[in-house]
This record gives sequence, structure tokens and C-alpha cells, in this order.
Amino acid sequence: MSNNEQQQLTGAEIIWECLIREGVETVFGYPGGTILPTYDALNKYRDKIHHVLVRHEQGATHMADGYARASGKVGVAMATSGPGATNMITGMATAMMDSSPIVCITGQVSSAVIGSDAFQEIDITGAALPVTKHSYLVMDIDELADTIREAFYVARSGRPGPVLVDIPKDIQNAKTEFIYSNKEFNLLGYQPQEDVRDDDINIFAMMVNNAKKPVILSGHGVLLSYAYKEVLELAEKASIPIATTLLGIGGAPDSHPLVLGMMGMHGESWVNHAIQDADLLIACGMRFDDRVTGNLKTYSPNSKKIHIEIDPSEINKVVKVELAIHADLGNALRKVIPFVSKTGRKEWLNTIAGWHSESQMRDVMNIKTDTLLGAQAIRKIWEGTKGNALIVSDVGQHQMLEAQYYEHDDPRTLLTSGGLGTMGFSLPAAIGASFHEKDREIWVIVGDGGIQMMLMELATAVQENVNINIAIINNGYLGMVRQWQQMFYEARYVETPISSPDFLKLADAYGMEGYRVEKLDEIIETMEKAQKNTGPTLIEFVVEEYEMVYPMVPAGADLHEMIIRPLSDENNNGQLKVKEKVK
Repeated sequence: MSNNEQQQLTGAEIIWECLIREGVETVFGYPGGTILPTYDALNKYRDKIHHVLVRHEQGATHMADGYARASGKVGVAMATSGPGATNMITGMATAMMDSSPIVCITGQVSSAVIGSDAFQEIDITGAALPVTKHSYLVMDIDELADTIREAFYVARSGRPGPVLVDIPKDIQNAKTEFIYSNKEFNLLGYQPQEDVRDDDINIFAMMVNNAKKPVILSGHGVLLSYAYKEVLELAEKASIPIATTLLGIGGAPDSHPLVLGMMGMHGESWVNHAIQDADLLIACGMRFDDRVTGNLKTYSPNSKKIHIEIDPSEINKVVKVELAIHADLGNALRKVIPFVSKTGRKEWLNTIAGWHSESQMRDVMNIKTDTLLGAQAIRKIWEGTKGNALIVSDVGQHQMLEAQYYEHDDPRTLLTSGGLGTMGFSLPAAIGASFHEKDREIWVIVGDGGIQMMLMELATAVQENVNINIAIINNGYLGMVRQWQQMFYEARYVETPISSPDFLKLADAYGMEGYRVEKLDEIIETMEKAQKNTGPTLIEFVVEEYEMVYPMVPAGADLHEMIIRPLSDENNNGQLKVKEKVK
């Protein structure tokens, strides 16, 4: 059926027709009473849309999110009203904080009983308001198609984000003429992006050309705007080193000599030193999160700052800048690069190289220890995958170690919850990503705490036979919280030791292959076994309980006031080990 062609359909059928026209091939969801008409109508569309039955509605949103981050397309999650809808809140908040385009479709009680506290009624549009880019309650069948179409437009345009569409059961059952419009959107008060002004281009180029010690701050916006080529072209032409945010990893290849690594709380020491000593910061699609800046009063005190950002609300919100450019990053850089002078900046790059060299002696891979370290396990995963895998990382120490020890040369090969820091994100997000990255090797890096938050989605992985490898970094603790307790709470480990099931028995119970690794020299051989499997595989890495992630900038401290890994000696092997579990 072509655009503007009319046909009498139910609201439930209109939902699927709209999804097909938006290019949706996979939907992640869980049925229930108020969404049943839509699930019943799915029978007509199974040849065009694959539905993945999740085990928890939060898992559906994370799967849609993982699919969106891997593909750049809009992910779709579906649930019923009441608890089904509220279970999606954390996933929507995760997508909102990280600018991930997803559309969540929920059933609602019939419109006649809305407001009466009917069974499984909840004002989900009101509840989701702070954690969505926009939310809709459809009360007229004739507005349904346009609303879904608009939801996709809002989700993917400008700064992407989650959108909720709540549809009462009677609207799903009603019939109307289906019209799928092709008209352009012009939404009152919504301006997805602006173009760069000529004056700003000239000022931008002048600031770059006059700088002696510039640094590019490469954020998630580099990936969202597909501006990889432009960022690297600016860096190479003007010899500007690149520091990345956590979500910006992969926006420029880690192997490139101008790419310094990750900045911020657990960023590399030489990266933070470069930012603090810079005379110009070029912020590309990032929002100056507190984990990036440290103490704002002392953040890069001698630098002028340029901020290129598609969301005007982020400009001058945290860090005041000399030049603010509200525009798509790729468009802005394409216009300014011709006016930037080709420069060497050998002195500045040599200074940074000196800081880098000083830090290398403290690298965890140089530590000799009787126990396996999480960082060593992740580095071996990098070696065993030749750096070509898609990594979906959970939240905690392993997340920071992944950012430090797995080098990403390709964009969209690290998916992780940055802004909200959602434990449990990685497993369902990897399942979602696998429906786009069908031929790429996928590894989940997750802690023994995080895996237990979305453990039920192992069943979904087996049901769909997704080819993912789940690396559980098991240190018997909620590792990052324990690290804070060790450093700042006199090693009072209150409620951070965490017991786990026998993960190999659990893997067997779910019907998947499972392995356990306790020594460094076992990793590659075990990985090779997992790589031969065509379905989900679980590997438990039993690692040092008291491993620390260095460097670390204490919360609110100056960015250059990093706690550095102790030099290795015979007493502690470079590890700050504290054996008392509770004082």
C-alpha cells in the first residue's frame, strides 16, 4: 500500500502498518491485557516483523536501546499497561540520558475508564514525562497513524531520545481509514537543528589557528551525527589530540596516534593533564558531565572553549564557553575545516607523550599477581577478538576497565549506559544489538552484581539463539561501590559483598554453554571454545576481590588531582589490598 492510500483497519493493525513503514523489522515486547488487540493483530504481520518475547519489560527497553545504538535506527519496545508500562521507566531513562532513539508503545485501559483507577491503570505518560523526549496518549483513532509517525520523527531527529506512545484498548479495537501521510513535519516549538553562521565559522577557525595547546573533546554526538571522518580530518589537519568521553569511544580509532584515550574520573592520567593544560578545548557533541570535568572551578582553567552541540539546552549549562555553535556536528566541521591551517604542534604533542610515558610503568598488565585481574581478562578478550568485537558493557569497575583496556577502532562497537549508569543494561542490550549486528562477534562485559539484575533475559538469549558471549567478571563484590568504601569509608564494606549462584549450573539450566576461568593463561583457549559456538555462551572470570580502577579523580576534586596506581612492590604487587571485609 503506497503513501496516502486508504484502507479500513483497526487501531491494532494501524500500529503494525506504521512500524513497517518506518522500517521496523524487530520489536521487543511482552503481552498483557490492554495490549492484547495489538498482539492479536501481529498474526497478520509475522512475515514482516519479528517479535522477541522478553522476560521483563525493562529488558525490552534495553533491547530496543541496544538495537538503536548498534544500528543508528529507532528501536521499538512494547508492553501492556500498569506494571508492564512502569517496568519500562528505567529503560526509557537510560535511553534519555544517552540520547538513544527508541519508541515505546504501551497499551492503556479503555478511554471510558481512564481516571477511575481501573485494573492496571497508570498515568504512564505523566510518569514517563521526565524520562522521555516526548510522550503521547492517543484518544482518537484518526490520530493514531500520525502520532506514531510523529513519534519516530521526534525520536530520531535532532538530539535523539526515547518517545512513549500510550494507546487505550478501545482505540486499538476501533476501525478507521488508514492513511499514512508523507507530509513534512513542522512541530510548534521544536527546532531539531540550526545551521552554522558564517561569523561563527570564521571565529572557530581563528581560535584553532591561534591555539598552541588545543584538545578535541570527542563525545557521543560524534557517533550520533556520523561525524567520525570530520573529527579525524580536523585533528589531522591541525595536529590536535583527541580525548574521548566514555560514550564517545569509537568515534575516533583508539589506534590513531592523535587519539589519547578516555578523559574524566577514570580517564587516563595523560588525557586529564592535557585537558587541564590546554589553551583551547573543542567540545564535539558532549555535555560536560560531572564525571568528565571534576571540580568546575578548576576545570581547564587557562583554555578558551568551543562547544558544538545539537541540543541548545546543553550549551553554557555546565561550562561557560567563548564560542557556542548550535548545529549538527558533522555539518559544522565540514564548513570550518577548509579555513583551519595545517599545523604541526610538535611541542604540545611531545609534552603529552611525556605524560603518557610516565604513566605506562603503572599499567596493570605489568603487575605480577597470583590472582587474575579483571583488567587482564578484558585485555585478553581484546587480544582474542583482535579488537573487532562489539562490546556491550555493564556498569561498574569492569565498565571502566573495558574503556581502558579494550581498544576500539570502529564506531558503535562499545555500547554502555553512561549517563544513568544502569546495572543490568548489558545483557538485554547485547541481545537487541545482535538483531542488527548479525555477523559481528559480540561480547557482554558484566559484573557478578549487574548480571543478576537482568538474569532472566538469559532465557531470551537462548530462545532466540543469539550469538553472544557473556563474560562475567566475578569478584564477589559490588566492585565500584567497594572501591569507594575502601578509599573513602575506611574499608567498611557494608552490603557490598554479594553472593552469586553457580553460574555454570545456571548456564546449564538455561540450556547454554558455560565455562569458568581462574588463570590468565586459560583465557584465550576458553575464548576459542566460545567463539566456535553459534548460540549464547557464558564465561565466568573469577578475579581478584580487591582490584582497584586507577586513575581515579575523587568526586568534586580537581581533574588533575588523580589517585594513581601505586608502583608495584613485593608487599602489594601494585594493588591496594585491604583484607578486612568490615571494620
